[in-house]
Amino acid sequence: MFSSRRVDDEMELLKERAVRFYPDEKKSSVKPAIEPSKILRAVPTWVFPSNATESKLFPNNNVNTPWYKQIFDPGSDIMVKWNHIFLISSLVALFIDPLYFYLPSIHDGGSKPCVKKMDWGLSVAVTVFRSLADIFYALHIFIKFRTAFIAPTSRVLGRGELVKDPKQIAKRYVKSDFFIDLAAALPLPQIVVWLVIPEVKRSNPQQNNNTLALIVLIQYIPRLYLIFPLSSQIIKATGVVTKTAWGGAAYNLILYMIASHVIGAAYYLLTIDRLTTCWKSECRKENGTTGAPCHMKFLDCDFSSNVDQVWANTTAVFANCNASDSSITFDFGIYKNALITGAVSSDFVKKYFYSLWWGLQNLSTFGQGLESSTFIGETSFCILIAILGLILFAHLIGNMQTYLQSITIRLEEWRLKRRDTEEWMSHRQLPRELRERVRRFVQYKWFATRGVDEEAILLALPTDLRRDIQRHLCLDLVRRVPFFSQMDDQLLHAICERLVSCLYTEGTYIVREGDPVTEMLFVIRGRLESSTTNGGRTGFFNSIALRPGDFCGEELLSWALLPRSTTNLPSSTRTVRALIEVEAFALKAEDLRFVANQFRRLHSKKLQHTFRFYSHHWRNWAACFIQAAWKRHKRRKVSKSLSLSESFSSRSESRASHESEQEEEDGPSCPKFHVQRKRAVQRSKSMGMPKLKKPDEPDFSADS
Repeated sequence: MFSSRRVDDEMELLKERAVRFYPDEKKSSVKPAIEPSKILRAVPTWVFPSNATESKLFPNNNVNTPWYKQIFDPGSDIMVKWNHIFLISSLVALFIDPLYFYLPSIHDGGSKPCVKKMDWGLSVAVTVFRSLADIFYALHIFIKFRTAFIAPTSRVLGRGELVKDPKQIAKRYVKSDFFIDLAAALPLPQIVVWLVIPEVKRSNPQQNNNTLALIVLIQYIPRLYLIFPLSSQIIKATGVVTKTAWGGAAYNLILYMIASHVIGAAYYLLTIDRLTTCWKSECRKENGTTGAPCHMKFLDCDFSSNVDQVWANTTAVFANCNASDSSITFDFGIYKNALITGAVSSDFVKKYFYSLWWGLQNLSTFGQGLESSTFIGETSFCILIAILGLILFAHLIGNMQTYLQSITIRLEEWRLKRRDTEEWMSHRQLPRELRERVRRFVQYKWFATRGVDEEAILLALPTDLRRDIQRHLCLDLVRRVPFFSQMDDQLLHAICERLVSCLYTEGTYIVREGDPVTEMLFVIRGRLESSTTNGGRTGFFNSIALRPGDFCGEELLSWALLPRSTTNLPSSTRTVRALIEVEAFALKAEDLRFVANQFRRLHSKKLQHTFRFYSHHWRNWAACFIQAAWKRHKRRKVSKSLSLSESFSSRSESRASHESEQEEEDGPSCPKFHVQRKRAVQRSKSMGMPKLKKPDEPDFSADS
C-alpha cells in the first residue's frame, strides 16, 4: 500500500514537472522516465499559452513529413503571410476580370461602323494575367485542405484545441467553403473566349457579349465574397489588415476604385449593347422594305461577300443609329455621350480611362447627373449605381476618417493637453519664467515619446514579457555605467526591472544640496552640472559635468547597502542641474534597497575601488584630501626652513652681544628678521584647507 501510494505521488510530481517542459528538448540532458509527448497529450490545451505551445510544438511534429503533407497552424506566421499574399492576388484578380468587357469594340468605318468580334491582342494579355491569378486560387484551395482548425467544443477557455487530422479537415472544408473557392478558381472566361465563342456558328456579336458578361459577373460574385472572410482571418490573427494607418486608408480606397472600375467596364459593354440594339431594331424595319435583306451577321465587320458589300452600300441602318444626329428617334439615354465622343471606338487606353472616370464620377455622385431613358435595363443600371455609390461612399468615408484620425489622434490629445495647461497657468497666474519652463518640458516630452504612455503599455503586459523588455531597453545602458559593469548579470537584471525613464529640460534642478536623495540617476543622453559648497562653507565650491554613462545620487547606494538602513533618506551633498535636455533612468530608493537586500554580493574589493573611483563625491573628497596633504607638506617644509634660520640667527646673536651692550642707550628694538619669521609662521598656519567630510563607506560585505 505504501509503495503504490509512493509511486502515485512520484507520477503526480512527474506530471507537474512535465507541464513545464519546453519544445526544445535538446537543452535538457536528463532523459525523463516517461516521454514528454505522451504526457503532453494528457494535459489540457489551456495549460499552455497559445503562442508558446501550438506555434512551436505544432511545426516540430511535421519536420520529417513532406511539405505537401504538412498541416499548417492557422495562427502561424507563414499562414498570416500567405493570407496577405492571397489578399493582394485577390484584389488583382478583381481588377483583371472586368477587362474582359473591353474585348468587343466598335470599328469606326465612317458610314459603315460595325462591331469587332474580339480584340485579340487584349484577349491574350488578359488571359495570361487571369491564368496567373487562377493559380493563386488553386493554391489557396490546396492550403485550406492542409490547414488545421479549432474544434468548436474546445473554445470554452483560451484559444482552443487544434484539429490536425487531414480527413476531418477535408470533411469540414468540403461542407463549408470548398465550392465557393472552386467556383472562384475555375477558368470560365478563358474557356468562353478561346473555345466557346469561336466554335459557335451563326452567332451575333450581341449574344457573344452577353454570354461573356454573364460568365464574368457570375464568377465575380464568389471572388468578391472571398475578400471579406479573408480580411476577417487576418484581423483575427494580427488585429488589423494593414500595420499602418496610411495602409488601411489605401486599402479602402483601392476597394472603392475597383468598384468604379467595374461600373465603368459595365458601362462600356452596355454602351455597345445599346448601339447593337438600335442596329437590330433598324434591321427589322429594313427587312420589311424592298432592297437587299438585312441580316445580323452583317454587323460583325465581315463584308467579304458580294451580298454584304451590296447591303452595306445601300443600307440605312448605320445612319439611323448615329447618336450625333439629333433627328434620330432612338433614345440612347446615358450611353449617348460615349457614342458621341467616340470612346467606344478608341484604343484601349483611351476607352479604359474614359470608362473609369465615368464610373468614379457617377459612383461618387450617386448617379445624380444621369439622364436615363425608359429602357428597363438602363434604369436598373442607374438604380444600381445610386445604391452602390451610397453604400460604398459611406463605407469609404467612414473608414478613411477612422484611419486618418488614428494618425493625428495623439497630436490632437497633445494639443488639448497643452491648451488645458495654458489655461491652468493663466488661471493660477504663474510668472513668465515658470510658464516657459512648463512649455519646454511639455514640448520635449512630446518629441521624446510622441504622446505614448510607455508605463501604461508596460503595465498591461505579462510580468515575464515586461521583464524582458526592460532588460532589452536598459541592460546595455546600465552596463555603460562603470560601477555596474563590474556586477554580475543577475544583479543587473534585477536593477533593469526597476528602472524608470525620466526626462528633464534645460535648467531643471534635479536635486539640491541638503535635500533628501530619493532616487539614483543614470544619464543616457544630455549633460548635467553637479556642484557642492560642502554644506555652505565659505570659500568652498566644486563643480563637475555629468555626461552619458555617469550617475548621481550615490549617497542613496551607500544608504541602501547598510545592513540595517534607517527609514530616513540620506541628504544630498551636491546640487545637480540639467545643462541641456536630459534623458535618464532613475532607480527609486525602495527599489534600490530591495535589490541590495536580495543580492548581497557586493563584497568584491575591485567593486569597492570601482565605486570610489567613479563616485564624484569620493573624487571630490580625494582631491581635497590630496590638496590638504600637499599644503601640510609645504607647511612642514616652511617650518623646517624657519628652524634652520633660527639656529643660524642664535649663533650670530652671540657674536653680536657686545655690540648690543653698547647700543643699550638707544632703547630695545626687535630685529626685522624676527618679525618676518613670526608673520610667515602665522601665514603657514592659516594655509590649511577647509576639512571636507569623508563620504560614508558602503558596506560591501554580506550579512553575517
